[in-house]
Amino acid sequence: MKFPDEANVSADKKAGLRERLVRFDIDLGAVEEQAVKGSGPGGQKMNKTSSGVLLRYRLGEELVLVKWTRERQHSLNRFLALRELVDEIEARVSPQTSERVREMTRIRKQKDRVRRRASAASDC
Repeated sequence: MKFPDEANVSADKKAGLRERLVRFDIDLGAVEEQAVKGSGPGGQKMNKTSSGVLLRYRLGEELVLVKWTRERQHSLNRFLALRELVDEIEARVSPQTSERVREMTRIRKQKDRVRRRASAASDC
């Protein structure tokens, strides 16, 4: 796979993704890319074009899969799928620095707090 330079995103976002690829030592040559058709509503356009992206990356013994079909442009789906792949690898390799893990922990604590308050209110 090559870096998605043709994606219609800002230069800062491209530079940030490149920096994260280097930081986690992700070899783009080892990332397998496959064009896939999207699912859901979209009619004829969705049924005829393969604008989605499926990425596979072997991380030690694990296989990390990312499928991205949200956008209509293949280049943008490729960029977003690669960003999602880097997020997934960061969550597995370095959970203490992962923004995704931090956000999931925050939401889990918030839900737990709401559940405890509701249970305390029903006990009264």
